[in-house]
Amino acid sequence: MRAFLERRPRLAKLAGEIARFGSVGAMAYVVQLGVTNLLWTLTDLPVMAGQIIGTVCSIAVAFVGNRFWTFGSRARTGYGRETVLFLAMNGIGMLIQLGCQAFSLYVLGLDGPLAQNIAGNVVGVGLGTLFRFFSYRTWVFPDQTREPDTASATDPLDGADRQPEGTARRPV
Repeated sequence: MRAFLERRPRLAKLAGEIARFGSVGAMAYVVQLGVTNLLWTLTDLPVMAGQIIGTVCSIAVAFVGNRFWTFGSRARTGYGRETVLFLAMNGIGMLIQLGCQAFSLYVLGLDGPLAQNIAGNVVGVGLGTLFRFFSYRTWVFPDQTREPDTASATDPLDGADRQPEGTARRPV
C-alpha cells in the first residue's frame, strides 16, 4: 500500500487529509453526542434545541482540529475569512443534519431516543460530514497558495496572517 501511495502523491495527501478529518470528526462527534444526549436527559429542552446546542459545541472542536491539524499544511487565507467560511459551511451542514432530524420527527413521527439518534446523529451527521469535507477542502482551506491582497495589514479580516510556507514574516 505504501508503494502505491508513494507513486500517487496527490492520492496519498488526500488519504492523509481524510484520516485526519476523520479523527477530528470522531472527537467532535463524541462531543456532539455527549452534549446532545446530556441535554436531552437532564433538561426539559426541546429535542431540536438539544441537537442544535450539541452541534454548535462540536463545531468549535472541529474548527480547531481542522484548521491546525487536518488542513494545517494548506494555504493560510486569513483567520477571519476561514472562520466565517467555516461557520457558514457548518451552518449548512447543521441544516442538513437538522433536516434529517426534522424529517424523522415531524414527517415520520419518530420521536423516541433511538429514532432521534439515528436520524440526527447517524444519517444527519453522515450527510453533513460529506458536505463539510468537500466544502473545507474547496473553499475554507484551499490548496493553492494565494497572493496577499492589497488590503490593510491592520485589518484582522483581510488575511494578513497568510504567508507562503517556509518564508519568514518581514517586519513592517
